Amino acid sequence: MSLALHSTFTGVLASIPSPPVSYIDLGPLRIHFYALCIIAGIIAAVILTNHRLTKRGAEPWVVIDISILAVPIAIIGARIFHVLTHPNFYFGEGKNTWNPFEPGSVWAIWEGGIAIFGALIGGAIGAYLGCRWTGIRFWTFADALAPGLLLAQAMGRFGNWFNHELFGLPTDLPWGLEIESTNSAFPPGLPEGTLFHPTFLYEVLWNGLGVLVLLWLGRKLFFQWGRLFAIYLIWYSAGRVVWESIRIDPSEIILGLRSNVWAAIIGIVVGIAILIVQSRRHLGLEPSPYKPGRARKDLDADVQSQDNPHDFVDVSEPPSEEVSAGATATSTAPTRTAPTSEAGTR
Repeated sequence: MSLALHSTFTGVLASIPSPPVSYIDLGPLRIHFYALCIIAGIIAAVILTNHRLTKRGAEPWVVIDISILAVPIAIIGARIFHVLTHPNFYFGEGKNTWNPFEPGSVWAIWEGGIAIFGALIGGAIGAYLGCRWTGIRFWTFADALAPGLLLAQAMGRFGNWFNHELFGLPTDLPWGLEIESTNSAFPPGLPEGTLFHPTFLYEVLWNGLGVLVLLWLGRKLFFQWGRLFAIYLIWYSAGRVVWESIRIDPSEIILGLRSNVWAAIIGIVVGIAILIVQSRRHLGLEPSPYKPGRARKDLDADVQSQDNPHDFVDVSEPPSEEVSAGATATSTAPTRTAPTSEAGTR
């Protein structure tokens, strides 16, 4: 089937093509568009989070210090969650589980296979450690991150489009997604040219709308102390329940539901719990983005010492009446008696 956009005689979109390529080769290096989508999402999230944190009074780009820990641990968590929820891919007779030099190992993250819910768990651990390191309140960071995190997830979903993966049930809707019949995920028994629900697009639109909602709610003082992050969990997870329910890619089934549906349900429950607990524990506003006893490092730098009148040496000449009679001079001058030792320091 052609990968060009098809139109009906009325000019209405009849299908969405899958991209003809999913990577580019630069000499010996192969760059996957999926990875570029994820990297672009991370960069966008960092920039937006930095803007929101500095508006709260945090040191500019302290988000990078936190991200140094949060991003790698999030990627590790995403891979572990994927492997644990797809054990048949990696474990069993004939599977290459542990050899990283052969295809199909648990280490081969470059072959694809990461889970967003695992990234959330790992990222939360990394962000907590990063916040302890920098002195930023964890919930302040989480609230500042929430819109950027949802934006990153929306951008990352385009990687699934480039990979021709994670599509939904067959559909005859005019925005159905074209998938080649030679795709290993193409359901057997369906005729060539069958269109599928573009679940990547549904999630992009849902997450994009969520970014606007979170930015709007974030302007309200009530959504501090982690409450905005709680709304993120509820919003994202509610949409994920729907998209997972129509996806047809292989997944572990637990009590009749896909593993990621259960993860999304847990996300909703955790979000509601955070809202309830934080609303009871914190009735007022956050006094500062920093924990008690911690402050902006850039405001403590030596170049800022002139802001404190007690942090500089007064080299002006003291009044003559401050020199006591009979005091021993420490230096001489042609026209006056020098002040006593250390009289010019205060």
